[in-house]
Amino acid sequence: MAPQTGPTKKETQPLAAFPRLFTWEEVRVHNGRGQGREQWLVINRKVYDVSEFSNRHPGGKRVIGHYAGQDATDAFVAFHNDKDLVKKYLKPLQIGELAPDQPSSEANKKESLLEDFRELRCDIEKKGLLKPDYTFFFLIFLHLLILDVSAWLVVWYFGISSVPFFAGVALFTIAQMSWFQHDLGHCSVFRKPKWNRLMQMVVINVMKGLPACWWNHLHNQHHAKPNCFRKDPDLNMHPLLFSLGKTLSMELGKKKKKFMPYNYQHRYFSSEYPPFLTGLWGPRPIMTTASPPPPQDDAFQEVPMDVTAALRKFHQRRNSCLCVYMPRYLESTWFIWVSQMNHIPMDIDYDKNEDWKTTFFLGNPNLPTLFQTFQLPSIQSCSLFPTMPRHNYCKAAPLVKALCEKHGIEYKSKTLLTAFMDILNSLKDSGEHWLEAYLHG
Repeated sequence: MAPQTGPTKKETQPLAAFPRLFTWEEVRVHNGRGQGREQWLVINRKVYDVSEFSNRHPGGKRVIGHYAGQDATDAFVAFHNDKDLVKKYLKPLQIGELAPDQPSSEANKKESLLEDFRELRCDIEKKGLLKPDYTFFFLIFLHLLILDVSAWLVVWYFGISSVPFFAGVALFTIAQMSWFQHDLGHCSVFRKPKWNRLMQMVVINVMKGLPACWWNHLHNQHHAKPNCFRKDPDLNMHPLLFSLGKTLSMELGKKKKKFMPYNYQHRYFSSEYPPFLTGLWGPRPIMTTASPPPPQDDAFQEVPMDVTAALRKFHQRRNSCLCVYMPRYLESTWFIWVSQMNHIPMDIDYDKNEDWKTTFFLGNPNLPTLFQTFQLPSIQSCSLFPTMPRHNYCKAAPLVKALCEKHGIEYKSKTLLTAFMDILNSLKDSGEHWLEAYLHG
């Protein structure tokens, strides 16, 4: 019998059975800045070309583009609860895998830390720490709603004389809805993302007068690359008022830029930042409520245009009242002290392709359990596990601490007062770096 001349069994197998192998050097050059602006990233050792998909990415093209040429495994796992859904989008984007001799992460060659962290996440999922307690969040929302309504009823019923006015201001300020909408933005209140998004629109669009898509678009980038110049949008506003981190401070000093006397920024921080944030929460976002960003930069479809236009008019009139501006100012004051105590004291620099989880281990302090549960969503557990409900932070903290101790990473635990003082100390240090470079750079 004559030998067969057709293709062998190996040759007829689909191409997917023999994936192309890449090195980190090949992946790194496809960072969106070279010729063709191609964007590759790595998830679980698989290489994906997201050059075209980034424009359709539900979380925005910038947040996915920040990981171009890098390993995005842990950030991907942290932000996506519904893995089966996203796998449908990932599969056609795969172009190969990392070669067997390549480390799992180019940024962190400590494979043991990488493996232990992923085991920790699996353990947390098995313990049910990513599942929300609906009763807890119902009570949170109920007390916020009662405080907000009570603030308006007090002013409406008793008039705007001093006592009812300041009583209403106090009630409005205590009703910190910013934290609750933060929970919703992280999809940690309901198991289904769509319910979190719908409820977030009720809280932030209707009750706060801000566009949810605007907040999510910025906050997703912040959590993807915290405190990285040009990638964390929270840093874009700072050079006008503050000089943060040694690197930026020295750059501003050497360029002889002096928008503010940065060597005194630790003194004017508490007087300048709150009104700045109050203005940020006022006209600009409210105007953009009726003009959502393009779909590729939006995490979900915004409410209809006629509804947003009505909301815009309502909040423009509401925010023109002094009885709203003052609570917003006080709310901003509390918000910036609470939120910035684990942002400003962190290491601030350009993106060095540092390991995602190590960035949070090294920078975020842990705080007293009661406080972090009710007033502080942004701590180590939130940063490492963004979709974790805040009522489970105290259960995850010992597990995170044990992992830090095992690998010799400092587990920062501070009192509230110490955390507040660290903001001023960090601002003072940065201001001194700026002044030294300004005078002698």
